[in-house]
Amino acid sequence: MRVAVVLSLLASIPALAVEIDASSGLAKNPGWEQVRAHCGGCHSYALVISQRADRQTWLDMIRWMQATQNLWQFDAATEAKILDYLATSYPPQPNRRRAPIPPGLMPGTAEPLQ
Repeated sequence: MRVAVVLSLLASIPALAVEIDASSGLAKNPGWEQVRAHCGGCHSYALVISQRADRQTWLDMIRWMQATQNLWQFDAATEAKILDYLATSYPPQPNRRRAPIPPGLMPGTAEPLQ
């Protein structure tokens, strides 16, 4: 009986595996094509993959890139697909991400040291 249970569990493992795009390294979950199309033009996909955040923090990162890095505005449907993908595929993990830098400490906004 135990052998049958173990074999059935082992047989289900490949079904749980997420397919990875060979060229970008992105998980092939719904919305990955939008992330590949919009994020890889400015930085490596490894940067996207290494970040872990909830939906609001991903949105905050996008807004920061739009405000300071010339990232274009997305239409609402595209932005929703990107956020759904990022929040689902690269969610927060304990001890993986520092707290956001306060706006006054971001580059270009701080007072020069005296």
